[in-house]
Amino acid sequence: MLGFQDPVADAIGLLRPRTVVGPSLRAVGEWALRFETFLHVRIGGLVRGTCWLTLDGHEPVLLREGDTFMLGNPPPYVLASTPGARPRPAQEAWAEAVDGFVRIGPESDQDVYLCVGHIGFDEQNAALLTDLLPPLVIVRAADPHGARLGQLIDHLATEVGSAAAGGPLVQNHLAQILLVHMLRAHAGQTDRPTGWLGALNDDGIGTALRAVHADVAHSWSLQELAELSHMSRSAFAQSFKSHVGVPPLEYLIQWRMSLARDALARDTLSISELARATGYQSESAFSTAFRRVVGASPAKFRDEARRSVTSEG
Repeated sequence: MLGFQDPVADAIGLLRPRTVVGPSLRAVGEWALRFETFLHVRIGGLVRGTCWLTLDGHEPVLLREGDTFMLGNPPPYVLASTPGARPRPAQEAWAEAVDGFVRIGPESDQDVYLCVGHIGFDEQNAALLTDLLPPLVIVRAADPHGARLGQLIDHLATEVGSAAAGGPLVQNHLAQILLVHMLRAHAGQTDRPTGWLGALNDDGIGTALRAVHADVAHSWSLQELAELSHMSRSAFAQSFKSHVGVPPLEYLIQWRMSLARDALARDTLSISELARATGYQSESAFSTAFRRVVGASPAKFRDEARRSVTSEG
């Protein structure tokens, strides 16, 4: 059986996250750094001090000690001591890093101490998450999730500045834990977006989503999912689409095809095995659904993935 029992764990598993952490920034006085656009998610937080974050086309936002932020496929942005400071390219500053730190100005106990990490995803399924995220999510230190996130940022910053054995592994796992906690915090905010992430907080729709993920091979009907959610079929269908953005059975098909893309790209199952694992009674039925969603047959998709691996090797 493909999948697990938790939509967040399932999605992150398919995303194959690749994490690059640091260097951390320590700055004092007037400073500003401009970061160009990038894929897919950047997470950061202030261990000490305050600074301004300005996304192109948006108003500046003040970040304070203990605040954590997440950027989803953002436009270029600037981190600065004041909104009016003239920025230099962040890439230049990052190239000057020493022992895991970029320093601007003399070393001082009053400096800004900022830790950031970039998380890239498998492009085939990246939209599972990035389509749900706004360009900027901020969790304040005083928010319900703020204290835990602040502790994680502090721990991550300590690891970046340490030469201890296993540091990169610890940094990678901490960054992914940060991602999960940021997603939890974002899903709980009152202005959360539609999509499966926000829907998990709804008892009825969340129950149906978890059931689908726990047994993707089951021949789910609208009636079964509605009963799990303790709703009528019509009320469930309307509520699911309102929360998630697509009808229940369309979501099931899209999730099955996300699993199928991953399995075909990694060449872990034959097409007939994959058809059964994703709930289809025949290979032809699976192929028809795959072609409709992905735009290519399973065999062509797998062959292209194989060629890609060969050329990269």
